Amino acid sequence: MAKDTSQSKRNIFRQNQGLLITILTLSLLPFIVGLFEGASPAEVWLNQGGTAKFVEGLAIEIFILAIFALSYDLLFGITGFLSLGHSMFFATGAYLTGILLKNFGLPLSTTILWVLLAAVVNAILFGLVLPRVKGITFALVTLGIASVFHILIMSRELGDFTGADVGLQGVPIPAFISPATERLRFYFIALGIVIFFFLVYKRFVSSPVGRVCVAIRENEDRALMLGYNTFTFKLAALTLSSLTASVAGIIHSLYQPIVSPNTAGLGYTIMALLVVLIGGAGTLNGALIGAVVYRLLDFGLRRYLGEIASFVNGAIYILIVLFLPYGIVGTWRLKSLNIRQGWERLLGYFTGK
Repeated sequence: MAKDTSQSKRNIFRQNQGLLITILTLSLLPFIVGLFEGASPAEVWLNQGGTAKFVEGLAIEIFILAIFALSYDLLFGITGFLSLGHSMFFATGAYLTGILLKNFGLPLSTTILWVLLAAVVNAILFGLVLPRVKGITFALVTLGIASVFHILIMSRELGDFTGADVGLQGVPIPAFISPATERLRFYFIALGIVIFFFLVYKRFVSSPVGRVCVAIRENEDRALMLGYNTFTFKLAALTLSSLTASVAGIIHSLYQPIVSPNTAGLGYTIMALLVVLIGGAGTLNGALIGAVVYRLLDFGLRRYLGEIASFVNGAIYILIVLFLPYGIVGTWRLKSLNIRQGWERLLGYFTGK
């Protein structure tokens, strides 16, 4: 019996070895960076390390993007329906957090509860169209709903709350998680939230509900024929995705000095889609890796190339799609690096063949 228990623990460790190593590395990252610049662990702990503090800030941005991309992967990669209004979930979390903290003076705990309730309402709003439309029609309907939301937060009538086209500024951040004075604590909280949602998503995908969601992606008509009420399962995935994206919006509002109306635009949804495609749709790990690649690539190119960075970024994304058709993680798992096919497609664009 004891031998079986020991063997089970070893198997669990082997299955999660990569995750444990990643958690340990990210936990030590600020202190390692601090040692390179001559700052002691105590100085980093007291938020006195310059480079370490900068790296923590960049990592927090990656964590926010990873949570947002993870929520999109559940819809697009796991359940198989394309939403062009996903930014509405993120922007709802970001704007509602800022408005409730700034204009209504609510404590953070109460604010989070209201945001989560709003996330469920958003999911139900999107879910109303699920039985009636699918495929590209669903994508266009969600884009329309999100566009209405974008217009509302940009309107003059709500300008006192949302800041209209200027954005929401001056959100009071609780002192115990202020990114200015307690960035290391904020870093570990954001890291913990990423790990939490990643584990929740892994459990969800491996659960009976998650398996039905995968079946819906593969062939919804067959799932219906087997007796599954696909609407219920799609609504469950949509609700979890909305909650996750809204939590990413909460962190964004607490970290950034301004909540821009761009967070509610189509571009933010496309960014999540791009991150998922880079990492590998339907892999979950790919959303996290894609967020790291996307943010570091964007930061590095903008720092050294300036205005031309967007063009170079676009070219790199095209190459990733051509040579890594299943994303980084998906291609790694399938061992199907399409070098030859990628070159043929790339040359075809120039030769017209």
